[in-house]
Amino acid sequence: MKLSVIIPAYNEKEYILQLIEKVLAVKIDKEVIIVDDMSKDGTREILQKIKYDNVRVFFHTENKGKAGAIRTGAEHATGDIVIIQDADLEYDPEDYPILIKPIIEEKCDVVYGNRFSKENVGKLTLIQFLGNMVMTLSTSLIIGKRINDMETCYKTVRADYFKRINITSKGFGIDPEITIKLLKMKARLMEVPIRYYPRDYNHGKKIKPKDAIRTFYTIIKMGMID
Repeated sequence: MKLSVIIPAYNEKEYILQLIEKVLAVKIDKEVIIVDDMSKDGTREILQKIKYDNVRVFFHTENKGKAGAIRTGAEHATGDIVIIQDADLEYDPEDYPILIKPIIEEKCDVVYGNRFSKENVGKLTLIQFLGNMVMTLSTSLIIGKRINDMETCYKTVRADYFKRINITSKGFGIDPEITIKLLKMKARLMEVPIRYYPRDYNHGKKIKPKDAIRTFYTIIKMGMID
C-alpha cells in the first residue's frame, strides 16, 4: 500500500530540506506532497529548486492556513493511506512503519501517534502538557471514546476516509474537527507511541490561550453536528 505524506509548510526554511531528506529516507512505498502556504522567509524559494521523482510541491498564492494546505494536499494525494507531517523536526518520519502497520493489517482505519509516553512527557512544558490534555479530554467526552493525544500531528488515515473529511476549521481547531468527523464516519481509531522532539516557544508555533478557546469552541461545535 502506498503512503501519501502531506507536508503543510509555512516559514520553515531552517528545517524543510532536512525534513524532506528524513521523509525520503524511510524505506516504504510513498509519495510526498508539500504545500507551501505563502511562506515569506525563503521556504518558498527553497522548494522551487528541489527536484525528486516522488516529491510534488504546490504553492498557495495566498495564506490559507494549515487546514487549507492539508485540503490542497488531500486533493492531490494518490496513496492508499494519508499521513500529515509538520514541516519542522518535532516528529520523526522513522515512525511511519509503526503508524501504517495496523491499517495495512486491517486492524483499524486510523492511527494516531501518541506523544505522551513516559519518555516524552518530560520534554513538554507544564503549559504544553496541560493544554493538550484538556483539549484531548474534552474531545474524548464529546465523542464518548477515550483518546490520549488528539492534537498529535501524526494522524494516519485510510485515504478513502481522509478525502471525505472536508476540513473547515482553522488553526488548532483542525485537530478536533478531523478526529470527531472520522469517528462519526465510524472509522476505527488506534493510537501507537511515537518519538517526539518539541521545539521551545522561541522556535515553534505553540498553542496560546486564544487558540485553546477556538479549539474548545470547535470541539463543542463539531460534537453537536450529526
